[in-house]
Amino acid sequence: MESNSPDAESGDKCAINGDCSLTSNKDSNGLNHAKNIDDISTPSELKFDEDFEFEDSDVTEKRKELEKCLSNPDVVNLEQWVHFAKSKGGLISDEYRRKIWPLLVGVTQEEMTVPPSLDELSTHPEYNQVVLDVNRSLKRFPPGIPYEQRVALQDQLTVLILRVIIKYPHLKYYQGYHDVAITLLLVCGDKASFPLLCRLSYGPNAPLAPFMQATMKPTQHLLNYMLPIIRRGDDRLAECLEKSGVGTMFALPWYLTWFGHSLNRYTDVVRLYDYFLCAPPLFPVYVTAALVLHRAPDVLACDADMAMMHCLLSRLPDDLPFEDILVTAKKLYEENDPIDLDGEVAALEKREEEQRRLDEERMRRRAAGRAGGRPVARGWSYLPVVLRRPGPRRAAFALAAALLAVYVYYRPDLFR
Repeated sequence: MESNSPDAESGDKCAINGDCSLTSNKDSNGLNHAKNIDDISTPSELKFDEDFEFEDSDVTEKRKELEKCLSNPDVVNLEQWVHFAKSKGGLISDEYRRKIWPLLVGVTQEEMTVPPSLDELSTHPEYNQVVLDVNRSLKRFPPGIPYEQRVALQDQLTVLILRVIIKYPHLKYYQGYHDVAITLLLVCGDKASFPLLCRLSYGPNAPLAPFMQATMKPTQHLLNYMLPIIRRGDDRLAECLEKSGVGTMFALPWYLTWFGHSLNRYTDVVRLYDYFLCAPPLFPVYVTAALVLHRAPDVLACDADMAMMHCLLSRLPDDLPFEDILVTAKKLYEENDPIDLDGEVAALEKREEEQRRLDEERMRRRAAGRAGGRPVARGWSYLPVVLRRPGPRRAAFALAAALLAVYVYYRPDLFR
């Protein structure tokens, strides 16, 4: 794995903007011209959250408090902004998020610099892969957005991602990173979203940093905390999940994209981001556990079959009560510090490693026994034993292919 040593002091200060922010001299008709960027960053044109005719009285009161604090932000401390972000309703609307999200992670006005043009970044080795991902992210764009603005927004998104991986070349881009980037871009605009995304991607407690390493091992290790957390909440549910052998792959897109890739409702996504931006780095894993706990009746009613269980869990309903789920996740975190779960996670990973070793040894013996007879079905040798049983072979193979596709989608660099 490449070095993860901190940048020089000056390189982290924008001059900390990474000096990726070169002023463009391109033709004013280009899609990245400042006028186009300003146009599509206008709140009225990019409004993506919903207006509700009827609003909870608590949220209405909170709105008044937010407006009062934003009228004189210099006298408001970080703890107050964090309280607004975590409490019921979050930051309510993008009008407030646009101003408060940067404050939650310590972004300063000086860091919000004009981005370079797309042409200036198009020679980067990851350029083509980033463009492909951005072009596949249309569902995350405001519905009904005019074609010209959509293209300009896609270019903004590509520039945003490339600026970060140019600033921190030791970080590895992963597919799904664009789902986080587009959320920041839609809410905060192209100037504020760059230092904000930098804060999330690099540093001792940067929540996205584990996903951007040379392998997926750090990510998988953190996701392995999910089952011990679930066990602390509902032992019967944890046993059901273990018996099915479903593992954690169903939650990988949730974790890598902070649910941005998996939820259909924009309001749910930004509500979660309100909380995640000021929560401990591992908190999204507690939310995945709380979400599975919320769906316990469906999980317990499902057959203990890996393919069926994966199918059930990976499809998220549109009516999930995220305020309740966040309350549950907060309680789980307060009662189960990650350090207290280290032993259970280590034991889980040891069992998984031992099972892999047994599977490989079993296949070696089977291959040796058939050496003088019929050919060995090598195509199945990489699968766990449960997937090689004759009965569910077709379903198991389909699931294995789906899991492999998910893995390749989120870390294509490992398969090039």
